[in-house]
Amino acid sequence: MTRDDRGFTLFDTALGICGLAWDLQDRIVAVALPESDANDVAVYLRGFDATEQTPPEAVAEAAESIVRLFAGEDVDLSAIVVHVSDLPEFDQRVYAVTRSIPRGRTLTYGQVAARIGQPLAAQAVGRSLGRNPIPVVIPCHRVLGAGTEVGGFSAPGGAATKGRILAAESVPGFGEPTLF
Repeated sequence: MTRDDRGFTLFDTALGICGLAWDLQDRIVAVALPESDANDVAVYLRGFDATEQTPPEAVAEAAESIVRLFAGEDVDLSAIVVHVSDLPEFDQRVYAVTRSIPRGRTLTYGQVAARIGQPLAAQAVGRSLGRNPIPVVIPCHRVLGAGTEVGGFSAPGGAATKGRILAAESVPGFGEPTLF
């Protein structure tokens, strides 16, 4: 695959500058989560052998859906086509379960492990989600530690970014004022 085979685009959201990279079939291969510096987002997406381009319609629609999701709208990203077939089979299984988690809901790492038939693989699930090249579309932010601990998040801003995304999705316990 040459650099001309993949493109990327940047876009502003309520949480910061994001980006998408896609392949020749307009399948999403990477999502760059919110950053304050567009150059940082571009550098990250160039790592997927992509060049900055005007996005095709399907990719532009995916970007607009992410903008709306981060603005707090009820958006379903499940129709966005992703390219994961070159990723390890374990990761593909984890990502399939993760994609099935509806907006406003969460699972634990252990629950994802159980759903892929490997109930003792919670840590492996966490590592897989940490490698997720397509966050938000493959909503790894919807997977929490036992007891609904936010846990790690490999995106810029770490767990704080995960919490901001969960708050934008109206997940109970995130973004709500507390008494103490």
